[in-house]
Amino acid sequence: MSYLRWALICVPLILLLGFLSGRSVPAGDNSLWYQSLSKPALTPPGWVFPVAWSLLYIMQGFALAAILNARGASLRRLAIGLFAAQFGLNLAWTPVFFGAHRIDLALITLVLMLLLAIATTVVFSRIRPRAAWLMVPYMVWISFAGVLTWRIGQSNPDAQTLVPSARTSQVIG
Repeated sequence: MSYLRWALICVPLILLLGFLSGRSVPAGDNSLWYQSLSKPALTPPGWVFPVAWSLLYIMQGFALAAILNARGASLRRLAIGLFAAQFGLNLAWTPVFFGAHRIDLALITLVLMLLLAIATTVVFSRIRPRAAWLMVPYMVWISFAGVLTWRIGQSNPDAQTLVPSARTSQVIG
């Protein structure tokens, strides 16, 4: 399968999974809990998050497509496994933070996600350097998200009790 064919599968799939994760619970400005939190001054406006995540998911899709297209690369399986692990944590973050209101667990999730993204990027660089470069903005963004999450946790020690946890999906309805 050519790179273009892989990209036509990976990019929409990653965007869809990211969208479904984001819609699994009330998030961002749709979350009463998030609205009630004290947030650091460096928090971007709400519209920035879906735009940034969409662009990052597109770049990840192209990066993964490049690796999937690298037939015969000895590190290909490891690269795909690392990508899947970091992406799984990525998808889990929204339900943990916005759904369960677990800022502490969300921060741990981000740290693990970043470590796995770094490992993924290093392995990607040994297979297809451009795939690694496509991961760099993602690592910068999740580092920034980690700082925001940490500061929100510091400013809201009682965050888990502010508003009841989201138990229903926003995907349907």
